Amino acid sequence: MNDSKQAHPCCAGKDEVVEPSLIQARAGQWTCPMDPEIISDQPGDCPKCGMALEQVPRIPGVTQFTCPMHPEVVEDAPGDCPKCGMPLEPIDASTDDTHAQEEIRSLSRKFWIGLVLTVPVFLLAMGSMIPALGLVEVVPRSVSKWIELALTTPVVFWAGGIFFVKGWRSIVNRSPNMFTLIMSGVGAAYLFSAIAVFLPDVFPESFRKSGEVGLYFEAAAVITVLVLLGQLLEARARSQTGQAIQALMNLASKTARRIRDGGEEEVPVDQLKAGDLLRVRPGEKIPLDGTVTEGRSNIDESMITGEPVPVGKGVGDFVIGATVNQTGSFLMKAEKVGSETLLAQIVHMVSEAQRSRAPIQKTADKIAGYFVPAVLAIAVLTFALWAIWGPAPAMAYALVNAVAVLIIACPCALGLATPMSIMVGVGRAAEAGILIKDAEAIESAEKVDTLLTDKTGTLTEGKPNVTSKLAADGYDTDTMIALAAALEESSEHPLARAIIDEARDSGLAIPEAKGFQSITGGGVSATIEGRTIHVGKKSFLESEGIAFPDELKSEATRLEKEAQTVVWVSRDNQAVGILGISDPIKESSAEAIKTLHELGIRVIMATGDNIHTAEAVGKALGIDEVHAGLSPADKIEIVKDLKSKGAIVAMAGDGINDAPALAEAQVGVAMGTGTDVAIASAAITLVKGDLQGIAKAIGLSRGVMKNIRQNLFFAFGYNALGIPIAAGLLYPFFGILLSPMIAGAAMSFSSLSVILNALRLRKLDWL
Repeated sequence: MNDSKQAHPCCAGKDEVVEPSLIQARAGQWTCPMDPEIISDQPGDCPKCGMALEQVPRIPGVTQFTCPMHPEVVEDAPGDCPKCGMPLEPIDASTDDTHAQEEIRSLSRKFWIGLVLTVPVFLLAMGSMIPALGLVEVVPRSVSKWIELALTTPVVFWAGGIFFVKGWRSIVNRSPNMFTLIMSGVGAAYLFSAIAVFLPDVFPESFRKSGEVGLYFEAAAVITVLVLLGQLLEARARSQTGQAIQALMNLASKTARRIRDGGEEEVPVDQLKAGDLLRVRPGEKIPLDGTVTEGRSNIDESMITGEPVPVGKGVGDFVIGATVNQTGSFLMKAEKVGSETLLAQIVHMVSEAQRSRAPIQKTADKIAGYFVPAVLAIAVLTFALWAIWGPAPAMAYALVNAVAVLIIACPCALGLATPMSIMVGVGRAAEAGILIKDAEAIESAEKVDTLLTDKTGTLTEGKPNVTSKLAADGYDTDTMIALAAALEESSEHPLARAIIDEARDSGLAIPEAKGFQSITGGGVSATIEGRTIHVGKKSFLESEGIAFPDELKSEATRLEKEAQTVVWVSRDNQAVGILGISDPIKESSAEAIKTLHELGIRVIMATGDNIHTAEAVGKALGIDEVHAGLSPADKIEIVKDLKSKGAIVAMAGDGINDAPALAEAQVGVAMGTGTDVAIASAAITLVKGDLQGIAKAIGLSRGVMKNIRQNLFFAFGYNALGIPIAAGLLYPFFGILLSPMIAGAAMSFSSLSVILNALRLRKLDWL
């Protein structure tokens, strides 16, 4: 077989081959790994082999551009969306806004020059209607029509030429949009008027009034200028929606003080590598994410977490890049650089979420797909009805009203309704330390009526301490703690750190563990000096055939009733001791649960901890329902059971054992202080890891969805009311007709109303 061709695995023995040179999938589109000629703008299955389509990855290091309303459109250069005609925006949020600013400058230049040229056209056309101006006597009609033509032509074809390009492209791509209507309306008004100037004799008498064929240069010029104004306002508004990302990016430190060979040097942050030792002085921004190795300080993390109270940091504590060191000088080891830092991840997540589409957008898109063809049909029908039954000059009335229908029906407000609210809402949430993965999460969170929450690290601090340690007869506590710490060094469970810290604070030598194994939701096991060690829940040790001394059983029950989590330690087949671990309840948890109840949300605790500890915490916080001793599978079953009963479930957690339930729930909420797998499984991440953030996230979602519905009402209501009036519905009853110029103004201001309403989200308090 020719090496330049690739056989289709489903067509073995056939002549069908794929030419790699013909594969045109772009980044962001979906293609089949077995059939690369299959290209789709949406995920799904391959129609040939049935495999799930995979998204084509972005090209690293290359700035690509996408449409804010159609994120499946990805191009390698700036331009206009082939579907809706909107200017494409850089995918990479870190890219400067040169293209956006150039667009604003271009639109501004065209608007102001177009306005200057349009004013005299308007005055000349309206001169006969405003006798006080005296324009009819100064500029006779035989001259003014040529002046109008000369001034209107650059307005329509230079200032408004972009609308004709976009309109023609919409026809070629079979994707009619607002520019299709603008091109049709403005083009019809200008073409009719131009023919009337050059060839007036081709028009029948029905087109004339007082012997003159009516001209509509002023309508074409004014509509063009008004649409330019709307596009300019829209471009500036889109630029404002990116301010949240720009504000986050501006937080980053530009330089750092690196310790090398006993000396200090100031270097750009982008030259740092993981493992570099850095000094941070009072008042300086922390350059990167890392761990304090020497010294203590108070850190202002409000720009990342939204929490105004400074946080004390000491040796071993994790510090976040872009936060501000307040009081003391300290040394830190850089651990995450470049795109790995929390700030970079926040910027990326916010950027992705702002381009995502809420399910409600699908309804708007479906309606918009039928809307433009319907408007074109209504315009044709309007022209026909006025031409047949309208007053003289009937054809003139027919043209004016048809143009008015085309202009007032432009669905730009409809297209902006959802994306504008999503972009503003997601950006505003990021400023409050709430990271939203996609727009669907916003729509789902609005409907949540039940919150399933983990205990450790969610309701509690997640920084437990060993408060009790009891060894069985014949064993000492130090040996027991050292064995447990040896295993927990390989564990990511929040309780593991407490055991390790206890061993180190006691100055114990931690032996080497081999053959480490972790049973999610149960415990860990390993071999130390040829002896099998188990650390974890009693049920886990029981399943391994471990024997329990009676005195330890009674002590474990006592500790659990005191809200301590009991961790069992065994060697070979005998339990050697227990550790009682306490995790203090977060100060904000009680207030957060009170707020959630006020929002009408039922709060359920689902924890792997023992029932006594869980009930003690649940009673203290006023939680509605408590489930304890759960495995990850048990948590999933609770979520499934709640969903089967019609509940809309949000799951909040921070550990690996929470990840499956986070994925199963309609809305997964991960604590930003938790594990990466939990964060990856969730739709919403709270940077601060505070339950109060869930209440804010739900309040935010309700505010955003309310704003979207308001925008859709403005858009649909405006078109539903405007089209009949433009078609002349009121004329038989009140003698009212809608001028195309007024229709153009109304169309522009409908978009402005949607933009201003969406921007209100930046200042709304959701709780």
